[in-house]
Amino acid sequence: MIVVPEGNNPEKNTSMVALGAELVISGRDFDESVDCARDLAQEKGLHLLPSYHMDLVGGVSTYALELFRAVSNLDRIYVPIGLGSGISGVICARNALGLDTEVIGAVSEKANCYQLSLAAGKCISTSTADTIADGFAVRNPNQKALDLMRGQVERIIDVSEQEILDAIVHCFTDTHNLVEGAGAVGLAALLKEKEVN
Repeated sequence: MIVVPEGNNPEKNTSMVALGAELVISGRDFDESVDCARDLAQEKGLHLLPSYHMDLVGGVSTYALELFRAVSNLDRIYVPIGLGSGISGVICARNALGLDTEVIGAVSEKANCYQLSLAAGKCISTSTADTIADGFAVRNPNQKALDLMRGQVERIIDVSEQEILDAIVHCFTDTHNLVEGAGAVGLAALLKEKEVN
C-alpha cells in the first residue's frame, strides 16, 4: 500500500499501480499523506516504511559515490532537497571518500523548510509547499536529516518557479533529457549562482 497526495503526478501513480501497488490517495500534500500512512499502518497492523531512514540514505548515496569516483575533483555539487535523503547520501559519500567538495542545497522558494531550518538551527515547518517541483514538496523537515546537514552543507539556495522552469528547458535543449521540476532544481540553483558571480 502506497499513500500519495491528491494531485500527485498521474504518471507516477500509473507506474506504481502497474507494479502492483495498492494506491491510496489522501491529503493535500506529502506531509498529510504521511499522516494518513501512519494512521493506516496503525489501523491495519501494517509495517510503516519511513520516507527518511538511514538505510534509504545508504542506497541513495550510491549515485553520489559513482559520481565522485568518476569526477573526484568537483569544487561543489548542487543537490535538491526534498525530505533530505538525497543530500544526506551525497554528504555521506563525500565524507566516506574524504573529499573537499562543497555540498550546496537547492530548494524551491515555495518549499523552503530546510533553508529556514538550517538557518535557525532547528526544524521549522512551513504552511505550504506548493511548487511545480512536486517531487520534493515538503513542509515538515526531518530532524535526523537536518542534524546530518548541519556543518556539512555550505548553504541552501532557493529558486523561483520560473528558474525551475528555465532549468527544465536547459536540460531538454542542452542535453536532450526531460526532467521533472525536482530534477531541475539543482541546475536552477547553479544557474542562479552563476548569474550572481
